[in-house]
Amino acid sequence: MQSIIRLSAALLACFSFCLAQTQTPEFRLDVNEVIVPVTVTDDHGRFVTGLEKKDFRIYEENKLQEVRTFTHDRNQPVVIGFLLDLSSSSSTHWENFQTATTELIQRLLTGDPKYSGYLIGYAREAEVAVNTTSNADTLVDKVNQLKPGGGSALFDAIFLACGNRKLMKGEPIEPRRVLIVIGDGHDNASEHSLAQTIQVAQRNLVTVYGISTQAYGSTSEGDQTLQKLATETGGRVVYPLGDVYRDTDGYLSHPSSDGNYPLGVGNGDYTGSVDSKLNRGVMDIVGEVTTQYLLFFVSNSPTEKPYRNLRVMVDMPNVRVRARKGYFAAALKPSS
Repeated sequence: MQSIIRLSAALLACFSFCLAQTQTPEFRLDVNEVIVPVTVTDDHGRFVTGLEKKDFRIYEENKLQEVRTFTHDRNQPVVIGFLLDLSSSSSTHWENFQTATTELIQRLLTGDPKYSGYLIGYAREAEVAVNTTSNADTLVDKVNQLKPGGGSALFDAIFLACGNRKLMKGEPIEPRRVLIVIGDGHDNASEHSLAQTIQVAQRNLVTVYGISTQAYGSTSEGDQTLQKLATETGGRVVYPLGDVYRDTDGYLSHPSSDGNYPLGVGNGDYTGSVDSKLNRGVMDIVGEVTTQYLLFFVSNSPTEKPYRNLRVMVDMPNVRVRARKGYFAAALKPSS
């Protein structure tokens, strides 16, 4: 009897093996749960709070989607990449931007384990200076040790942030991913292009913010790069040194023997103005990261396009809505 049972088991195993060899592998498309961080401001740039799920409409490829989950909770987990420009162009205001980076780190990493961050410095090459941690002091200590000099590999730094570091469990949905670039947006050393960089950021559901080191209202190609990265991913760029003299009234009509400077020489006016603008820029970015609304939906669009356009609207007058322009759907893969 036992011999018959063993023979039957062997025949069943053989049959199962042969069937597996002849069946065509089944493929499926993963269900896409899409996270869309949204910032809403009024016509004066102030953050609009108190909105509810019913106030938002989100469209994928112009088709209305159902918002399945909605939150406006500061305790939503987030991983923040601080990308610090170490190129020669940063040397003029290096101490100012060391201070700004330190302020950002200390205000965003307050000891709450749901908020973690890492530091990437980029010059001719991009390098992880401090891997993912919730300890702000570790990042601040490293920022104080860094020195500028060399080229600028911003695009490679973003690629590095998206993959080649210590990833936190749940990225990029929970915790969500944020990158803050402290630099002028210039790139002359990367192996990757701007288009490739935008795509990798979109694929990884990264939101890019920028604190531009561009000073005195001048513009450059780097400005356009930072703006493009931010716009396509739902972030924004602030220019703390771009309008240092904006609040200084009539300086051209007050010449002095030590030079016709807009801010008094040697009396701390200039330093005070720079500090004030940097602090405002830091607080603007901190506000963006911590006051966002988070919308989650599962696509109901039948399109097979790998890249899906998104549009978010709020049913209120005189508001500005910032959100990512689109996302990449999951690729086909063998089912397990």
